[in-house]
Amino acid sequence: MAANSEVLSNKQVILKNYVEGFPKETDMLVKASSISLKVEEGSNAILVKNLYLSCDPYMRARMSFNQDPDFSSFTPGSPIEGFGVAKVVDSGHPEFKKGDLVWGTTGWEEYSLIKNPQGLFKIHHTDVPLSYYTGILGMPGMTAWAGFYEICAPKKGEYIYVSAASGAVGQLVGQFAKLMGCYVVGSAGSREKVWLIPMQSQLVELLKNKFGFDDAFNYKEENDLDAALKRCFPEGIDIYFEHVGGKMLDAVLLNMRLHGRIAACGMISQYNLSQPEGVHNLMNVVYKRIRMEGFVVFDYFPQYSRFLDAVLPYIREGKVVYVEDVADGLENAPAALVGLFSGRNVGKQLVRDDIDKNIFMMIIGPCWYDDDLVHKDVMNNVGYSTLNEEQCGAELLKELEFDDPFNYREGHDLDAASRRSVSLYPLKIQGQRKWHLEGRARTCCKFSDIITYISPFTIRADYV
Repeated sequence: MAANSEVLSNKQVILKNYVEGFPKETDMLVKASSISLKVEEGSNAILVKNLYLSCDPYMRARMSFNQDPDFSSFTPGSPIEGFGVAKVVDSGHPEFKKGDLVWGTTGWEEYSLIKNPQGLFKIHHTDVPLSYYTGILGMPGMTAWAGFYEICAPKKGEYIYVSAASGAVGQLVGQFAKLMGCYVVGSAGSREKVWLIPMQSQLVELLKNKFGFDDAFNYKEENDLDAALKRCFPEGIDIYFEHVGGKMLDAVLLNMRLHGRIAACGMISQYNLSQPEGVHNLMNVVYKRIRMEGFVVFDYFPQYSRFLDAVLPYIREGKVVYVEDVADGLENAPAALVGLFSGRNVGKQLVRDDIDKNIFMMIIGPCWYDDDLVHKDVMNNVGYSTLNEEQCGAELLKELEFDDPFNYREGHDLDAASRRSVSLYPLKIQGQRKWHLEGRARTCCKFSDIITYISPFTIRADYV
């Protein structure tokens, strides 16, 4: 431990033992250790405060014993690891300094000492939500981009099918395909989580209305996947972006067109099985001259700057939207991770560290509401407010007791509004000052389970 350094309590998510079968929350333990806020003199390590942690399906493989060099097992009794967004607290590495924002592999804990930070990416673009670097601008975004553009090599007018289409990767693949002028169908399962308010739409409607898919279906409601695919693709499938495996892959193989392409980035239906399911229709790969290629996104990380050049303009221009499912606090991290495998999440699942409650945000977009109940306090269940369908975002903000709400469509000067809001108008909820307004945010960033379904509006909700 560094001399004369401050020592803090450090909450951690620990893997108890290797997991067999379906993971459970009780396979993990949340406990506190201690950590020095200084790195050892002469060390190349950096110390970071974790802001956002990413929940990803590949982490299931690391919860069991394996010897795969790319997906090595977690160590029982130690914090689990994953992708995250963090802020540098102290650094012994010449390429990182205190205050830098980074994303990459970190521990599931409040603070992490990263001994080999060379694999981290510095965050230079902060006009988008920091949480996006766990998703659309991080590993899932690169997975969607590399798999679709580099492996599938799409052409305008082709027929694209995306399984697990409402997840972190699938929602992007579908939107990239629409930007290419393709016909896109996605599948997803109904959400099992009980909501505090009626959902505006099920996942199928989310795919069509928010992400712009041409069609979508709920695979849990289909007795015959082959028939469902033939209904959606009477002329067959050119490109399949594979997330699921098993029976879904079997059905897709029957419906591929000649010279079709399949990009396989995961097979979530198989992760918790002691005996993986067999695939029976593989001869279609021969008959139809199908090219099926598995890939690992790490191989494409050297192209990250090229990826940013392609995707950042889509975000800033509103051509791509992104839905996040945010769990607050490390104590809720085990449930968030386990929920991936039962379909509880809608969009990109991540965990937000809740040590610092000073969240800054500003809403500058329209907020049309089309249900009869608004959850008024998104974190602490303070109360509810009833609105009607005609009310817009600025009026909703008044109901939430914002000091200076406005509707940007009414001709407000956004630069002036941003400068005005830098004075940190407080958001008051039943007399409690919990959050503040900040300068601008241009892209959809979910900061609560409820608010996503009052979309489309724009929120910036980053820790400072």
